[in-house]
Amino acid sequence: MATYQPLAPAPAVGIVVLRNFLAYRHAWRLFMTGFLEPVFFLFSIGIGIGAMIDGFDHHGTVVSYAAFVAPALLAVSAFNGAMMDSAFNVFFKLRYQKLYDGILATPLTTLDVSRGEITWGLLRGSVYSAGFLLIMVAMGYTTSWWALLALPASVLIAFAFSAVFMAVTTYLKTWQDFEKITLAQLPMFLFSATFFPITAYEGWVRWLVEATPLYRGVVLCRELTLGTVTWDSALSVVYLAAMGVAGLWVVRRRLDTLLLS
Repeated sequence: MATYQPLAPAPAVGIVVLRNFLAYRHAWRLFMTGFLEPVFFLFSIGIGIGAMIDGFDHHGTVVSYAAFVAPALLAVSAFNGAMMDSAFNVFFKLRYQKLYDGILATPLTTLDVSRGEITWGLLRGSVYSAGFLLIMVAMGYTTSWWALLALPASVLIAFAFSAVFMAVTTYLKTWQDFEKITLAQLPMFLFSATFFPITAYEGWVRWLVEATPLYRGVVLCRELTLGTVTWDSALSVVYLAAMGVAGLWVVRRRLDTLLLS
């Protein structure tokens, strides 16, 4: 039987990413779906409803409602990109296409697959975020040089959600199970201080919202683009980084169980 020497991490991840790129090069229009959703929300809610609001207080600074909503939707862009590939597409590859079974017949390992797929989801979320951030800059919704860090922040958000979505997907067995993801996705989108401040909540409800991952991403992007950086941003960075590492660990163990046992 032929034996293979494991590849170094960077080339191994590069192979998985390249495979995904080649698979999508003729289907680039599919990338537009997740990107356009937050853009439409920005124009319909941020600008439409914002036209009826004189100003909005954020850490003692009055900003337009659209400028308040836009960074939250930047975080949603990273969230959407990560979800598209690390949930739906990974499920198809794992359960129907059996792609990973074939990959493991090569020098690649389950850790390489985990890193590669999470990196691809991260890249998709980052592309969405970069495009949305350009729209924000063009419309004047970035008011500080801190906004330069909004793109790395979006990459971190995409990493965290890509890892967790892939981890959750390894437990799903049918397409109907994705209703459980939708059940968590929609409330996070609507109630993570995306369209109104966290002060709208009181007591344990506020604590619950502040503990959700999308809220941490919204806080980070909002404080950076508006130049109101506090310790909440540092907490969000630690939270999202830990979330991504934990997700990667779970994915690796789950792929070992599903593909090697």
